[in-house]
Amino acid sequence: MGRTSKAVTSGLLICALAAVTVPAGLHLAPAFLPQDPAAVAVLPAAQEMPTSIGTISGIAPLSDDAPLPDAATIAAGMKEALAFDGAGTFGVYVADALTGKTLFSQKGEAAATPASNLKLLTAAAALATLGPETRFSTRAVAGSAPNQVVLVAGGDAMLSDGGGDPAKVMGHAGVEDLARQTAAALAAAGVKGPVTLSIDDTLFTGPALNPDWADGDVDAGEIAPIFPMALNAGRLAPEVLSGPRPQDSAVAVAEAFAHALEDAGVATNGAITRGKAPAASSAAGAGPVQPGSVLGSVESATVAGQVQYMLDESDNYVAEVMGRMTALKLGKEASNAGAVAAVREVVESLGVPMEGITMTDACGLAVGNLISPAQLVKVLTLMLADPGSDLGQALPGLPIAGLSGSLERRFASGPELGGAGLVRAKTGSLNSVTGLSGYVVNAHGRLLVFSILGNGFSDGAAAARPVADAAAAVLAKS
Repeated sequence: MGRTSKAVTSGLLICALAAVTVPAGLHLAPAFLPQDPAAVAVLPAAQEMPTSIGTISGIAPLSDDAPLPDAATIAAGMKEALAFDGAGTFGVYVADALTGKTLFSQKGEAAATPASNLKLLTAAAALATLGPETRFSTRAVAGSAPNQVVLVAGGDAMLSDGGGDPAKVMGHAGVEDLARQTAAALAAAGVKGPVTLSIDDTLFTGPALNPDWADGDVDAGEIAPIFPMALNAGRLAPEVLSGPRPQDSAVAVAEAFAHALEDAGVATNGAITRGKAPAASSAAGAGPVQPGSVLGSVESATVAGQVQYMLDESDNYVAEVMGRMTALKLGKEASNAGAVAAVREVVESLGVPMEGITMTDACGLAVGNLISPAQLVKVLTLMLADPGSDLGQALPGLPIAGLSGSLERRFASGPELGGAGLVRAKTGSLNSVTGLSGYVVNAHGRLLVFSILGNGFSDGAAAARPVADAAAAVLAKS
């Protein structure tokens, strides 16, 4: 069954998963809702979305009393699925979520390059430290010079160059809204312009580009220099997921702000400088507004929303910003080094053993990162222990096999098809690395946690991905 049968498959899986009582907060069902109701309306009756909840044999409610799968059976199935003719090796660790019992391990405790599976650590650290409801503010304040407006970066890398949309994570806050607020405040103070624009992006320190990121990845648009404010997670547009990126995201925000100010009736002198915003003061200033006074402010989506987006889309830029904001909260420098130190500190405090873990960034793009599948399973188990907790807010961001995020186009045929709609996992991919770490409710209603890290694929990771997917599908059927 290929992707052309997705409507049928999705409809059946709604029934199947409706019969499974998943932990609160996992929100499996919404991902199955049709994006275009009109498109569904013209489908043959057999492909219509179901109007009532049914049951399917082989799917049982999630239960503490569900039997543990037979470890020998899992081992046989996993070894068959993991057979791979090309160069490269897989490290795998599978555990029962309830008891922590190891059900299968193949080099499961050996450190390997995780690629974007490392984002699970960054997600846990950000949620535990910043809190899921925290938002980041981008402000416009009066500068110390007359008719000066300073744009103060506060950590929102997902700004829209237009108006903000409260229903979205990407573009939740809009530069156009900030400009309108600023224009109104200036008009109320009698300032007609032209105004001078300045950027205060001193929140982050250190190199904007990590030297451990390969030049080819940077050139391909996998990442861009990291700043404490950006449009579209450092992209030219939300839908542009690869190719050239702005090399100075803070300037890109300021340029969009300047255009929006002009549209709102406030002329600018065309120059954009950098400098520290003055602190708010009650003392009389040289202009009609007091230095440091807030002229406008917009707020990002919540940390939980941003973390979920980061995991679903595997967004490197958002991950790096989250790492730096976590470092700030802990009183560390908001640099790459500070972010790495902060994530390690928090994850260790949560009870994950850090022996053997090497981190050189917060997003997993650097090949120098190392972690074992068993340690990734530990992180996931902590999230699953209480889906309603701060850590548990990461779970809705895990892509659903064959249906959403970075797994949307996978689990579409062959042995891996058995995991479609059932496996929920973080993906990871580098030139010679593939990773898949997540959980699945098996055929008997038992919650299993797994991590599969494949390294050393000289022919590229693409050919190895179906192998990892097929292994995850074995768990779904166990």
